[in-house]
Amino acid sequence: MRSVMAYVGGAQMERVKSKKKKRNMGSESKMVHSPMVTYASMLSLLALCPPFVILLWYTMVHADGSVLQTWDYLRQHGLRGFISIWPQPTATAWKIIACYAAFEAALQLLLPGKGLRAQYLLLEISLYKANGVLAYAVTMVTYVGLWWFGIFDPSIVYDHLGEIFQHLYLEPCLLCFIGQIAPSSIDSGSSGNIIIDFYWIWMMSWAVLAVTYCIKQYETYGRVADSMLVNTILMLVYVTKFFWWEAGYWNTMDIAHDRAGFYICWGCLVWVPSVYTSPGMYLVNHPVTLGVQLALYILVAGILCVYINYDCDRQRQEFRRTNGKCLVWGKLHPRWGLARHFHYVPEILGAFFWTLPALFNHFLPYFYVVFLTILLFDRAKRDDDRCKSKYGKYWKLYCDKVPYRIIRGFTEKSAVVE
Repeated sequence: MRSVMAYVGGAQMERVKSKKKKRNMGSESKMVHSPMVTYASMLSLLALCPPFVILLWYTMVHADGSVLQTWDYLRQHGLRGFISIWPQPTATAWKIIACYAAFEAALQLLLPGKGLRAQYLLLEISLYKANGVLAYAVTMVTYVGLWWFGIFDPSIVYDHLGEIFQHLYLEPCLLCFIGQIAPSSIDSGSSGNIIIDFYWIWMMSWAVLAVTYCIKQYETYGRVADSMLVNTILMLVYVTKFFWWEAGYWNTMDIAHDRAGFYICWGCLVWVPSVYTSPGMYLVNHPVTLGVQLALYILVAGILCVYINYDCDRQRQEFRRTNGKCLVWGKLHPRWGLARHFHYVPEILGAFFWTLPALFNHFLPYFYVVFLTILLFDRAKRDDDRCKSKYGKYWKLYCDKVPYRIIRGFTEKSAVVE
């Protein structure tokens, strides 16, 4: 993603078309990193991420959020201790997952929405019904309503969270297998609507779990601390931004370039609902009192970051829609940009601000901020490498005008085409 100003230069590059579609397709399939780094990363994801999610849940819920406490337990009990931590399958967890998935799938199919057609993996034009905002509203009203009228207690979700995460690990593996033996597009190993469908459903789970943590704290302590309120509001604002800009996600790297493999499927089904919501998971048992003034400062700063993040996407989408015939910062054709991916700065800061209510007694609540920073810096490099391969000398001209990758003056200048 590019900065508000750099979007203009980037979009100018996107107007340069390749003479041959095969050449484009070939450039899209190249590895961004070296083969050794790529395969090491793949093996690390497969081997380390599933147990990490369970350890994260255990530490937040049963070890007071203390990594040292979990480490001491594992050091004393070894492998047997780790096995005892691992949640066992339960019928309740399966029912929760099945009911939630069926409800969201029904909303996606039945609710009205504008039909969109978008380029996918440079090959297909997929039809997609954009009804995320309406489905998001129905989900939140239904979930809170079920609790308010005593029909369903969201605390059950929290109490079976470990089992839910354990069960969810199997689904993306199955999806990856199906994607290989019966791909839904002519690009083997990729998927048509399945990526955005599952990303849509499990982004919804981010909001559902945020509300779940809030209700669980209320039922445990008889009140909701201002720290939990700030965390919940900011996460809901961010998820609302996601669905409000739903159509724009067709042009992101996740949808336009990445395939429906373990990275996407497992990330959407397990990593998003576990890691992305982890600051709220921590606050359930840590009702920190911030005070009105500090709470408002954090809330306003967080909302501002989410808005800037949204406005960057909005301007890029508007630029594409009008083929460059629009104003950016009051100018028709700005001559320079802050950085090619300045957009990532408010996104990282937004995550920091909805984690900040946890204060600094433990490091683990800030894992998501650290992870997001690494993810986006790597994403910026991958995006730059794709653009360099696709646009060649035009990308060099753009990089000459906008030499900084993420933060103007503070980030190392990236290499351009010689």
